Amino acid sequence: MTGKIIKGIGGFYYIHTADDRIYSCRAVGIFRKLGIKPLVGDNVSFEVTDPKDMEGSLTKIHERKNILIRPAVANIDQAMIVFAVRDPDPNLNLLDRFLVYMGMQKIPVIIFFNKSDLNTEGRMEHYRKIYESAGYTVICGSTHDPETIEKIRSALHGKTTVLAGPSGVGKSSLTNRLFEGANMEVGELSKKIRRGKQTTRHTELIALKEPGTLKPDTDTGGTGETEPAESESYVLDTPGFTSLYLSGVASAELSDYFEEFTPYIPDCRFVGCSHVYEAPSICGVRQAAERDAVSKERYENYCQIYEELKERESTYR
Repeated sequence: MTGKIIKGIGGFYYIHTADDRIYSCRAVGIFRKLGIKPLVGDNVSFEVTDPKDMEGSLTKIHERKNILIRPAVANIDQAMIVFAVRDPDPNLNLLDRFLVYMGMQKIPVIIFFNKSDLNTEGRMEHYRKIYESAGYTVICGSTHDPETIEKIRSALHGKTTVLAGPSGVGKSSLTNRLFEGANMEVGELSKKIRRGKQTTRHTELIALKEPGTLKPDTDTGGTGETEPAESESYVLDTPGFTSLYLSGVASAELSDYFEEFTPYIPDCRFVGCSHVYEAPSICGVRQAAERDAVSKERYENYCQIYEELKERESTYR
């Protein structure tokens, strides 16, 4: 049989199949010998060893489209990062780090600013302007608003989406309001793994689909096995985070992930301009930030991240 890993705890991998069942499986020893660890989001093959208790043995990991390190997941189509407009106030530096990280993986990002009912100072529209100007899709609203939920549901349709953000911004509430039955699926999974669900402690995938949709397994020559249909929607609700360490990106490459800088880089007098240490008179990006053509908040976050990367590079040189 085939399916998708939706959670992994204590050596058990919980696999969701196209007929809307969840099997608990252990991985065969060959994965350990090869140093391969199954990840949430993996499309896999497995053998059923106990049909009554729905247990099995994971035998094959299908080819991965991509892999994220944090959260540790595979085969992601897009990310939705959730921040609250207030309570807690949004940490835009953390948001920009996440955007750089996803940009490095070439994974599109949707930004959702939640808790519009707390938008008493009009900050939400300010945040929308900053990130739409930077080229991102931005949704503003509330998890209590049906129209907001409909917009998000449409954005997630047919894709596997990482849902990420700090604790307390409403990620789990959003998941439970997206589709009818999501609460039930989360509850059933919690019961199966004998663990209560108070907060998100582990990365877990929730299938948001009409149950019972079957699709022939093209890898098995039409033997009757099934795999998750391409049109299914999955959401990976991840533990909240308060920091993000960026690795694998050089300081000289950082501006590539601030795409709103691109139109102004030709105005820089020197090739290889850092856009940090040069005087505004010779740096097109700094000039743009001074006249608000580029968000000052985004520019300041760029400078901070650049200096951290530069310091790290000098340390390990």
